[in-house]
Amino acid sequence: MNLAGKTVLITGGAHRVGKALALAVAQSGGDVIIHYGRSTSQARETQAEIENLGQAAYLLQADLSDPEQVQELIGRAIQIATLDALVNNAAIFESLDWEDTDLESWNRHMMINLTAPFLLSQAFAKAIAPQKDGRIVNILDWRALRPGADHLPYTISKAGLAALTQSLAQALGPKITVNGIALGAILPPSDGGTSDEIVRNIPAQRWADLDEVQQTLLFLLAGPRYITGEIIHVDGGRQLV
Repeated sequence: MNLAGKTVLITGGAHRVGKALALAVAQSGGDVIIHYGRSTSQARETQAEIENLGQAAYLLQADLSDPEQVQELIGRAIQIATLDALVNNAAIFESLDWEDTDLESWNRHMMINLTAPFLLSQAFAKAIAPQKDGRIVNILDWRALRPGADHLPYTISKAGLAALTQSLAQALGPKITVNGIALGAILPPSDGGTSDEIVRNIPAQRWADLDEVQQTLLFLLAGPRYITGEIIHVDGGRQLV
């Protein structure tokens, strides 16, 4: 999958899965604009790794909980380079059920996980040149298609993003393809939870390799344009059980 000559904006691209996605683009010959919120040192480390691969990497800081900063992000990005693709990866993930979820936490998840991708996709569609092969990839979660009572605001925001993915595929075609990747057990939670109970009962019976997520992203960024509105599960079959 060759991304030579392409520039991809990845939100939350400084660390964890976002960093892996940024490195995948660079390893395939693309340049990367790394959005980050507070992870300044990690963003700089990721930038250095990409530059060591011989590709350009640019940093853009923005608070995705602030609509004004979100609405300015694409404009700032196109001042740096001509955008070819947008990866909406940034998200917050808080362990809240319906009893623990208050309006503030609900609105925070909706803003960062759903409204920000909407605003960024809208601005990207308006900014991209007519002759461009535009791509949008939204990073989802297996819970989005199998919502339960746990992680309530996170799950509902991701379910909304799944619906947005399919709606935008219709609205933005044929100029831009819009697809999603629904992730399962990719990396242990940052809070230190590493129990293999998570994967014991899924068909794959293991955690994912980051390379498997990277390959899926590259397929959607550089693969067939006849694929749009699709949500690919990279979850070892977790959504089945």
